[in-house]
Amino acid sequence: MSAAASLPAGGDGPVRPSGLLDVLRVASVVLDSEGRIVLWSPQAEELFGYTAQEALGRYAARIMVHEEHLDLVRKLFAEVMRTGRSWAGAFPIRRKDGGTRLVEFRNMRLLDDRGDVYALGLAVDQTTVRRLEQDVALSTRIVAQSPIGLAVLDAGLRYVSVNPALEQINGLPADEHRGRTMREVLPLMDAATIEQAAEEVLRTGRPLVDRSVTGRTPADPDADHAWAVSLYRLENALGTVLGVAVSVVDITEQYRANAEAETARRRLALIADASARIGTTLDLDRTAGELADVAVPELADAAAVDLLDAVVRGRRSVIGPAEPALMRALAVRWVDASDVLPAADPPGRVTRYAPDRLITECVRTGLPVMVPQVKDEDLLRIARSPEAAEVLARAGVHSYLAVPLIARGEVLGALDLIRTRTPHPFHEDDLLLARELASRAAVQIDNARWYQNARDTALTLQRSLLPSHPSVTGGLEVASRYQPAGATSEVGGDWFDVIPLDGDRTALVVGDVMGSGIPAAATMGRLRTATHTLASLGLDPAVLLEHLNRITVELDEAIATCVYAVHDPAERCCVIANAGHLPPARIRAGHAPELLDLPTGVPLGVGGVAFSTTTVDLEPGDRLVFYTDGLVETRRDPLDERLDRLLSLLDQRPGHSLDDVCEMLLRTLHEPDNFDDVALLIARVTAPGT
Repeated sequence: MSAAASLPAGGDGPVRPSGLLDVLRVASVVLDSEGRIVLWSPQAEELFGYTAQEALGRYAARIMVHEEHLDLVRKLFAEVMRTGRSWAGAFPIRRKDGGTRLVEFRNMRLLDDRGDVYALGLAVDQTTVRRLEQDVALSTRIVAQSPIGLAVLDAGLRYVSVNPALEQINGLPADEHRGRTMREVLPLMDAATIEQAAEEVLRTGRPLVDRSVTGRTPADPDADHAWAVSLYRLENALGTVLGVAVSVVDITEQYRANAEAETARRRLALIADASARIGTTLDLDRTAGELADVAVPELADAAAVDLLDAVVRGRRSVIGPAEPALMRALAVRWVDASDVLPAADPPGRVTRYAPDRLITECVRTGLPVMVPQVKDEDLLRIARSPEAAEVLARAGVHSYLAVPLIARGEVLGALDLIRTRTPHPFHEDDLLLARELASRAAVQIDNARWYQNARDTALTLQRSLLPSHPSVTGGLEVASRYQPAGATSEVGGDWFDVIPLDGDRTALVVGDVMGSGIPAAATMGRLRTATHTLASLGLDPAVLLEHLNRITVELDEAIATCVYAVHDPAERCCVIANAGHLPPARIRAGHAPELLDLPTGVPLGVGGVAFSTTTVDLEPGDRLVFYTDGLVETRRDPLDERLDRLLSLLDQRPGHSLDDVCEMLLRTLHEPDNFDDVALLIARVTAPGT
C-alpha cells in the first residue's frame, strides 16, 4: 500500500515535506567544469566519509569512485558536460575509512546565470534503494493480491486508492471510489458510524481493530453482509498525517453462523422457558395466557390463543370443508395493544370464523398456516370481519402465522401470531419454534381442559346425578354404578334413582339426556328432581312419564330417554313404563336372562305419543337390570349383538353379589374409548322379612 500527499491548491502556504528523501539519504555534490568539488552536502559526508573541508576543491573522481572505474567515470563526466545528457549507473566506491560500498549515481549538467557549466551528482547507497524497492514491490503485490479489502483515505476521509478485493466487496471499480466519501460510495450501510470512528483514529492515532459492521453494498444490494473493519492512521517519516488505512474482511459466513447459533440458543432458552412457565396451574385461561406470554415479544408482536368452543365445553369437534369454526378466545397479548385491540377477540368471547378464514383452515386441517408477506386480501382472511381487517392494516400487520394446538390426536384450537414492529417476516425457523411451543402448550391446555371439565362435571354430579340410597329398601336389594365417559369429558346426561314410596313400594329410574357436558347434566338434574316430586304422588308410571314429557318439552331443546318402574312387594310385581329407552333385563332362576318386552315409547321432549304401563311378575330372587346405552353401544358392533353379550354375561354369574355383577358388566362391556357415560342399576327381590 502507498500513500501520497498533495500540495495545497492556490496560495495556502507550504506543506511539510515527505520523508522519503530522508529515508533514501540522497547525497548531493556539485562539480565545476574541471571536475572539482564546489558543493558537498551533509549526506555526501555521511555516504563517502569525507567532511566538506576535506572534499571541497578536490577532484571528485579521486574520492568518490573506485580506482578501477576512474577512466570510465572521467569519460562519462566529459560526455555529460559536452552534450548535457545526464547519465546514471551504479559504481563501487572506496570510503575514506577504506570500506567499499555500492552506490547509485545520477549525474546531470547545470548552467548558472553567467553561462558557467557545472555538474550535479546525486548518490544513494544501493542497499537502501534496493530495500525500499523491495518494500514497495512487496506492499504493492500484497495490496493487489490480498483477499482482504484495503483502502487509503486522505485526511478528508475521501478514497485515494482501493485494492481489487475491496472493489469486489463494494461492487464498484476503483475509479468510482477515488475522491468520494464512504457515505457516497456505500449509501446502504451505516457509513456515518465508520467515518466517525475514522475521524477519531485521525485525531488520536489509536487504531481501531476488527469493528463489526453490517449492511449492504452495490455488490449484493438484496442481502445483509458483515465485515470486520480496521482503521489505522498513516504518517510519513516526519510524522505528517497522510490519512487513514482501511482493511475490510468479509465475515458474513461467520456472522451468519454466530447469528444462527445465537438464534438457536435463544430458541432453546425460549422452549425451556415455556416448559417452566406454561402449565403452572390447571386453570385453562391462565394456561392459555402463559402460552401467549411466552410468544410475545420473543416470537411475535401479538399472539392470541383460541380454542374451539366445542372443545372448551368438553366435546370433540370435526369441521367440514364448508363449515365455520366457533372459536372461544382464551388469551390475547400485544406489544402495543392501543392500535390493534379493536381487532382482537376479548377473552371469553365466542366468535364465528367463516370457512375461508385462515384460522378455520388451521383447525380444520390440523396444519399450520403461514403468510410471510401479508397483502390486503390476506387481512380479510385473517381478521374476523372487514372492520377488524382495517384495524390490522392500520396497525401495520405484515406477517402472519397460525399453528394448531393438538393434544392426544385432537385439534383443540390455534395459536395466532402476527408481526407489526418486527421487520422480518415469519420464516421456517419461526414455524418450527411456534409448532414446538404449541405442541408443548397443547398438552398443558388439554390437561387444564380435562381438569376443568372433570371438576365442573363432578360438582354437578355431586348435586344431581349420584343419589344416596340404602342397599336394601322396600323388598329390594339394590346396587348401582355410574361410569363417566372414557375421557371424562362427556359426563352429565345419564342418571339413575331409587325412590322409596308408600306401602314399601320402590320406584326405580334410569334415564339418559341426549348430549353431554354441563347442559346435559343440568337438564338431567331438573328431570331427576321432577321425577322425585311426581313419584311422591303415587302416579301410574305412564302418567308420570307424560308429566315428565311436558316438563322436558318446556326445556330448551332437551330430549331424554327414561325407564320408570315401581316395585310392589305385596303384589310381587313391577309396573314399568318406557320413554324411548333400552329395555331392562330380567333374571329368574331356571330361566335364561331376557330383555323385557315393553312398548318402547318415544323419548321425553318429543311428545305426541301416549305412554303405556306394563306389569312384570317378580318373585324373590329375581333381578332387574337397568342400564343406559353407554354400556352396550359401540361404533363397531351392531346393537343386537351387544345386547346378546349383556344377557350372556348375566347368565354366567347368577349367584354373585349385585356389586360384583356391576363391576363385571362395566369392566367387560364398557369400552375405554367410549365417549358416553353409563348408568347401571340392578335390583334383586328379597324374600319377605329379610
